[in-house]
Amino acid sequence: MPSDLLEISDLIVDYDVATLQPRPVSREAVVARLMANGQRSAARFVQRLPASNDTLDFEACSLALLRSHIELQRLSEEFLQADRIRCVLLPLLQALRDSGVKPPLRIVDVGCGLGYAVRSLAAHGRLGRDVEIIGCDMNVTLIENARRLAEEESLSCELRVANAFQLEQPGHIYISTGVLHHFRGNDLSAFFAGQRQGHAFVHYDIQHSVLSPWGSWMFHQARMREPLARHDGVVSARRAHPTQTLLSAARAATGFTCASLDGARNLLGAMLRPMSATVGTRAELWEPLQRHLGPLRARLGPTS
Repeated sequence: MPSDLLEISDLIVDYDVATLQPRPVSREAVVARLMANGQRSAARFVQRLPASNDTLDFEACSLALLRSHIELQRLSEEFLQADRIRCVLLPLLQALRDSGVKPPLRIVDVGCGLGYAVRSLAAHGRLGRDVEIIGCDMNVTLIENARRLAEEESLSCELRVANAFQLEQPGHIYISTGVLHHFRGNDLSAFFAGQRQGHAFVHYDIQHSVLSPWGSWMFHQARMREPLARHDGVVSARRAHPTQTLLSAARAATGFTCASLDGARNLLGAMLRPMSATVGTRAELWEPLQRHLGPLRARLGPTS
């Protein structure tokens, strides 16, 4: 089995990044790619998806993604992911205020999906009245449902069908959860390069460890019911980047001062902290950030 497995969700929908319009996806091409990669069960799943003249039905694929994201929200809830993000955002926002950045301070969630982090931060983050929280995703179905959930709770946040790096008013802080492992090579560099326009970023993803795939498999077998969620959840753990890969890409693409937060130094650390964050700021913000982090500062790795 190849080490660089493919996630079904990355293959069954495609978008023009300029227009955000969906592009047709050939079912047989996806099946062939998965078979060539040795992922037979994934290929069988795709083969069962509705298609017309070999073009995958976009609505059916979007609904499959929606069902998976509903289950992924449960994962984020159980891992207290919004609290993890908030603990870094609060000192980051204070560092921005201290540096004289004029409000509103914009937090942009890249690839927000159902907007769990955005909605949770809006509901419970206590980030300040000078903060705007914006979630961006290219999938219309996910954003429509995210908006519905936000409206039901009367939350003060925005959820947009948009490229997070092409907003009319760029973000000051970019965040994401479970996004980094989707990118490889030049695509990973481009992901970070899009954030040079901002002041800082906090990107959480699965901890890279030999134990992560096993832990992910057990959790998804016990807690997930959707075949797509079960498959991609385990593959995500296999695709997680080593800390140094992420830091090297982030530093080269942005010129920011960067470090890992909660990066595991041993197997026990990986078991206790299944998620770690790649944190970066403009150079002048790094010292204020560390000051405002307080005890959390001890969980930052080296900056070089």
